[in-house]
Amino acid sequence: MPFAVIAGFLTLVLFRRDLHTIAFLGGVVVNEVVNFSLKHAIREARPIRREVIYTEYGMPSAHTQFMWFFATYATIFVFVRLHHNNNSTVSERFWRITIIASCVGVATLVAFSRIYLQYHSIAQVLCGVIVGIFVGSVWFLVTHLVLTPFFPIIVSWRISEYLLLRDTTLIPNVLWFEYTNARAEARARSRKLVSMKSQ
Repeated sequence: MPFAVIAGFLTLVLFRRDLHTIAFLGGVVVNEVVNFSLKHAIREARPIRREVIYTEYGMPSAHTQFMWFFATYATIFVFVRLHHNNNSTVSERFWRITIIASCVGVATLVAFSRIYLQYHSIAQVLCGVIVGIFVGSVWFLVTHLVLTPFFPIIVSWRISEYLLLRDTTLIPNVLWFEYTNARAEARARSRKLVSMKSQ
């Protein structure tokens, strides 16, 4: 799952070029640095119940921490950014609950799998959960309160225009905005195509 999430991040950064997505990816890097630092500070071995001998430390579980970082950040993002003037329709509530439940469900399954497959002890996995939730919450606050105010300045740079970087922070519901814009553009082009054929 972590590899799938990373692949998704790289795809989003490449095709959307949104500064918030790039900041989210930056948080993934910070989370990995925190995990690496903790592992080498605590130096707790992995469980020795498996036949394979591990050279890496096990506290906290990197997979678990990564997935709970992602789930926490995504959950807060959904609550803070994916709203439409606080007038939640049934459809919006359904998708918000679905996204959150999916993120938390997958993170829980990954945590369970690390214990079930005997890659980590229960304590190592619980530590990964706690650290992932903490780093995810802190990084969202850093992004929202510290980095986001600089986004309008960054997108005004010439290099940002060249790289097609954009800032969608002020748009209440990004998904709905992009959907309605794409639909309106498709309809306009369709009408133009029809009028050209009729001439």
